[in-house]
This record gives sequence, C-alpha cells and structure tokens, in this order.
Amino acid sequence: MTAFTITLDAIGTLTDEAFYQLCQANPDTKFERSAQGELIIMSPTGGESGRRNADITIDLGIWNRQHQLGYVFDSSTCFKLTNGAERSPDVAWIERNRWESLSAEERVKFPPITPDFVVELRSASDSLASLQAKMSEYQDCGVRLGWLLNPQTQQAEIYRLGHPKEILQSPQQLSGETVLPGFTLNLARIFEWKPPC
Repeated sequence: MTAFTITLDAIGTLTDEAFYQLCQANPDTKFERSAQGELIIMSPTGGESGRRNADITIDLGIWNRQHQLGYVFDSSTCFKLTNGAERSPDVAWIERNRWESLSAEERVKFPPITPDFVVELRSASDSLASLQAKMSEYQDCGVRLGWLLNPQTQQAEIYRLGHPKEILQSPQQLSGETVLPGFTLNLARIFEWKPPC
C-alpha cells in the first residue's frame, strides 16, 4: 500500500475534530495522522494483501469469540495513540476491561487508546522502513505485542513492550504469548507469496 504524506504547516494544525470530519467526508479514502500532525493518505489494499489481512482478522476473531478476553478491530479502525498520532493497524486487539473503560463517545470516534496487540502486513508496494518505524511507534506508545509480517522475505518481526525486536526467518506459526493466551497464527496462507507476472 502506497502512502503519501502531506505537511499541513502552511495552513496550521488539523484539530482532532477536523481530522475526524475529514475522514467522515471522504469514506473511500484511508487517512492516518502522524505525531507531528502530518496527514497521511493511504492507497487501497491490493487483492493478495486484502486476502491475507482477512485471514489474520478471521483467525484472531475466532480465537477472541472462544476466549472473550477483548475486542478485535479491522484495518479501517483509527486509534489515537499516546503520542498524538492517529494510526490504523491492519489488525488490532484490545483487552476487554481497557476498551470498556472508554466512554461511549470515545468508542464511536477514533478511540484514544493504544491497542494491546497489532499486526502490520507488508504489501508489495510498502516501504519496509516506514512499516518498521510504525511498529516502533506502536511499541513506544505501549503496544504489548506487535507483528510485522513480510511475505516477500518470509520474515516476521516481533515487537514486545520493553524488549528489542526479534526477527524470525520463515516461521511456521506465531504465538500470542501472554497477551493473547492460546492464540496461534499459522503463517502458511500468509507467507504463500508469488511475485507478480
């Protein structure tokens, strides 16, 4: 997914409400906002990335329905992180008591909460460096466990709160560890990558 960053310094800052209204007025466009207030316009996801994202979301959703420990969010959900950035991970999960502590209004708009768990899936057009920076930002804002999945190189980068990232080459599966107890993601469908013709 290609992203375009627009600096708004020349016109001033985009307030939280103005950013929310911009997103509502343009429902077919995916926006994020950096901690510095830059507007980030994301291109639509391609077919293979969309299929893989759906597989991850379904697997996490099934586990969550069985365990009922929290809530699963898709790639359209925008979270306001503690550093002021507003980001939309490909998949996110929040512990039940943390989500339920938010007010009804906070839940309806862009929730001011950092997810406990996030996944970013690299598409063929994504810059690895920008995704790694995004994962580090999640980690700095309190994400307890994050996975950056890279089908092109068959690598998984694991980001744990308070620990350096771990890079795994061609793992068969990933564990949700203590954050998502009992959750295992089979990577066979995710890492099944063929270069375009």
